[in-house]
Amino acid sequence: MTIKVIIVDDQAMVRAGFAALLAAQSDIDVVGEAPDGREGVRVSRRTHPDVVLMDVRMPEMDGLAAARQLLDPPRGVTHRPKVLMLTTFDVDDYVYEALRAGASGFLLKDAPPADLISAVRVVAAGEALLAPSVTRRLIADFARQRPAPRRDGPALLRGQLTPRETEVLELIARGLSNQEIAESLVLAEQTVKTHIGRVLAKLGLRDRAQAVIFAYESGLVTPGAQ
Repeated sequence: MTIKVIIVDDQAMVRAGFAALLAAQSDIDVVGEAPDGREGVRVSRRTHPDVVLMDVRMPEMDGLAAARQLLDPPRGVTHRPKVLMLTTFDVDDYVYEALRAGASGFLLKDAPPADLISAVRVVAAGEALLAPSVTRRLIADFARQRPAPRRDGPALLRGQLTPRETEVLELIARGLSNQEIAESLVLAEQTVKTHIGRVLAKLGLRDRAQAVIFAYESGLVTPGAQ
């Protein structure tokens, strides 16, 4: 199945380079480009891509505002692409807000070409691309902002999750991979994947990125704790 992609970036050379790289893959089709967030939303609504590569900082409309429009569309618009944010620095201030808005992850613009191709495939498959550096940034944001905790968080944890599922959620929030969680809890990796799927379903979360956010907002994990 071909993955349809659009590239939204204010630098023409970046768009051209990414488009050439992705179009060379047999399973990826670049169906559009845009120089700013506003045009990116228009192109997305017209072409219905599976994945939008969205630069964070752009004129007219930045990537965060555009991602919000794509991921929370107005009534009558049913298409919701996966959004992969592109950034120059993994400590970009938009990380936390973009993930809360529903972005599927972040990718550094200077990442190796193979990483870009893999990221598109991972996000298109419905997985979150949350590198350890981004997880650390999320934690730092919570420590700095200390957002108000979710009132329903503790109740959801007690009423919905089993003790084992709660353990898995905590380890996800600490940035551990599935393999590391399996080793920590002495479980098969496939069992860990099953637990993660149940956690997401029970809490109504979209992906791993939102699971990290929920774990902190519910008070299950606190910034700075080991």
